Amino acid sequence: MTTLMSTMTVPFRLGVASWLVPLRAGLVALAGLVVLAVLVALDLALGDFDVPVADVVRTLLGGGDPGQRFIVMELRLPQTMVAVLAGAALGLSGALTQTFARNPLASPDTLGINHGAAFGAVAVIVLTGSSGYGGGLVSGTLQEVGLPLAAFAGALLTAALLYALSWRRGIDGQRLVLIGIGLTATMVAGTNWLLVKARIQDAASAQVWLNGSLNARGWEQGKPLLYALIVLVPVSLLIARTLNVMQLGDDSARGLGVRLQVTQLLTLVAACGLAAVAVAAVGPLGFVAFVVPQIALLLTGGSRPPMLASMVFGSVLVVGADLLTRVVIPFPLPAGLVTSAIGAPYLIWLLLRTNRKVTA
Repeated sequence: MTTLMSTMTVPFRLGVASWLVPLRAGLVALAGLVVLAVLVALDLALGDFDVPVADVVRTLLGGGDPGQRFIVMELRLPQTMVAVLAGAALGLSGALTQTFARNPLASPDTLGINHGAAFGAVAVIVLTGSSGYGGGLVSGTLQEVGLPLAAFAGALLTAALLYALSWRRGIDGQRLVLIGIGLTATMVAGTNWLLVKARIQDAASAQVWLNGSLNARGWEQGKPLLYALIVLVPVSLLIARTLNVMQLGDDSARGLGVRLQVTQLLTLVAACGLAAVAVAAVGPLGFVAFVVPQIALLLTGGSRPPMLASMVFGSVLVVGADLLTRVVIPFPLPAGLVTSAIGAPYLIWLLLRTNRKVTA
């Protein structure tokens, strides 16, 4: 029955574009949306001042008293929406990189893309002498424009180096991951050098941000995320069918008429853009882009990480981490430490499983 659901598809049309969506993947994404809705409601309801979930829903629909509207709409909703958007961007970015490399170990975390984006953003924070989270025109402009652009430039430069160093008449997934680990170490070293050279105030702000923090995030961080998703999600969906063909291998894809270089370039640019804006908004949330696509793949039973389900479960993980750090854990803790605590054991397990397959 499970195998039958994995192979059954339903047509989905949006304008002139159309897709065949696997039934099981659609049901998993729908279930994930339900879980996400529950977590968002709890994230908006719980905190220093609890608001009943029914009143949260009423407030979102335009009701509620002034105190509830202030708590829900002004204090909590912006941070929760940033968590939703950042999780979706990281989940989709991870699905794209793992599909591109045909390797479950490939993600913006392990390939150095996140750390390249972090290097670019920290360079802006340190060299301009402003953390970008304060008030005023300069910091607001830095947060909405400077950080995303610098993060995207750092991510794109890292991806270009990764592609150039990995290319040997094609892309091999294992070589890509190994070179990505080297680039990650290089970018981390560069970031640490910037922190050593920075003023202590800027270094402290950057260090908190580098741990992946959702604290005090607002619409100024959410807008670049929303704009990037509006542009890059359709691009990702348009190349989805080509990515399916690429799972057969480079030679087979060329034989079927796939423009391999163009597809790889679009995939890398989309993945870099999504990872960069997420890193600029909330810092490098560890292992979200690595773990979420594999969880979605396990639940859907497909041949590659599903894009929509990866977006949904990325949001679930980040909103859940925000809820844990704000409500459950009795002391302040960056959300990135929670996601890393989940992802690091999974990475060890995946490496052990891969090693068993190689030596078997």
